[in-house]
Amino acid sequence: MSKIRGKILWVDDEIDHLKPHILFLEEKGYQLTTVTNGRDAITMVEQESFHLALLDQFMPGMDGMDTLRRIKEIKPNLPVIMITKSEEEWLMDEAISEKVAQFLIKPVNPTQIFMACKQVLEENKILEEKATSGYLKEFQDIEFKIQEQITITEWWELYNRLVKWQLEFDVRRDTGLGKILEEQIRTCDREFIHFIEDHYHDWLWTENRPPLSVDLIPRFVVPLLKKDEKVCLIVVDSLRHDQFMTIMPEISRYFDINVHYHLSLLPSATPFSRNAIFSGLFPDEFAGKYPHQREAMMNHADSLNQFEAKFLEDQIKRNKISSATIHYHKIWQPGEGRKFQNRISEFMEVQMLAIIVNFVDILAHKRSESDVLKEMVPDESGYRQAVKTWFNHSWLFKTLIQLSESGFTVILTSDHGSIRVQRGVVVGADRETSSGVRYKYGRNLNCKDKNAMVIKKPADYRLPELGPQTNYLVAKDDVYFLYPTQYHQYQSLYKGSFQHGGISMEEMLVPVAVMKGSG
Repeated sequence: MSKIRGKILWVDDEIDHLKPHILFLEEKGYQLTTVTNGRDAITMVEQESFHLALLDQFMPGMDGMDTLRRIKEIKPNLPVIMITKSEEEWLMDEAISEKVAQFLIKPVNPTQIFMACKQVLEENKILEEKATSGYLKEFQDIEFKIQEQITITEWWELYNRLVKWQLEFDVRRDTGLGKILEEQIRTCDREFIHFIEDHYHDWLWTENRPPLSVDLIPRFVVPLLKKDEKVCLIVVDSLRHDQFMTIMPEISRYFDINVHYHLSLLPSATPFSRNAIFSGLFPDEFAGKYPHQREAMMNHADSLNQFEAKFLEDQIKRNKISSATIHYHKIWQPGEGRKFQNRISEFMEVQMLAIIVNFVDILAHKRSESDVLKEMVPDESGYRQAVKTWFNHSWLFKTLIQLSESGFTVILTSDHGSIRVQRGVVVGADRETSSGVRYKYGRNLNCKDKNAMVIKKPADYRLPELGPQTNYLVAKDDVYFLYPTQYHQYQSLYKGSFQHGGISMEEMLVPVAVMKGSG
């Protein structure tokens, strides 16, 4: 006996006239139960399990909408297709408000009914099969692609493809391909590391390079300011590209969006990449130009981004836009964000508005300290969903909605991303070494080349000398650094956590969304 494709309840006072349709569905493998009125339909739903209900509107006694509401009270998740002669818009509105799966207008032929049933009952299965076959084909394409000599823009496009599949498998978890995708991302990261080792140094010394952190404002902001346009630069600390793509559908309701990219400087961490964004200078340059910044980095101060407002002001002046009015605002806590949102009207005449948002980075750090957050955010998919949930209810989203109607062009980006680290590696270091988990600077640092980029001459990589014989370690792939003392304690603390500062697609390839209000 062939497997039943689904049990369907059909409610129509003229059910006898629909015999050809019923026979056609039964031939296709569906099991049909028929009733001629709403009360019998409710009784059947109470007594039996169905996968789908087909419902007429005009029946004696209880009409279709009343029947639909009672069915939904009994079985809220039972999908209903309404099939009726009425073309009245009010009925369509009512049906939509009651979340009918489809609305069909009689006369309908058997194939139309079959197609509607198939779409409702088998859509997820079909999409999962399509996703499976689509990814398996793309898997081969990506494997071949990373063996070629590809450019940084092609790496960005390849990373986009991988992110697309991450989001697809967030929805279609039953494909069983999530682990294969994770492993392919790791494989791509290993090839990306070789690419960065081959090219990064040269990019630092030429203008013919992909956009780096130092190029963000000159490339995306300055041209708009020179045309007297108002610009709002929003830097969401540690926002990964996959996380941005998770929230983009909501933002695109209010903006026309063009997504570009820039490449985080190494170490891909806030003291280097974000200071470079706001100063427009490489780390060796801003540490030389601003002694207080150098001193803070040498002394491992609690905050290494205290001078961004000054950096930004000076950079805008260097670009000969001395008349531009600038407002810089850093937001650490939701309460501060709500206060800013309530004051946004005060800044509508400012030519350049710069906002720093720290939620995503704080979430990563707090996760390492909280067993509850570890369970809520177990992996990259959980992190994406946490960011999406926060964003949909955040002051930032409300602020963006206001900005969409204000004439501002919004540049939404990050300073760097993050990666979920898995392999603890012991490094040699002295007491004055910086505390980063994915990068370190100090004296007498040592680590195997396979685990870290070892930078013995900081000036070659546009990094500051922060004391005698300063060198840097920048972690590769999913490595995190440990000291021999208290090894097991910190291995347990950091394994599986989200960190930044190293070399990976997730940390270095950063989205730049140029957004214009669609209203």
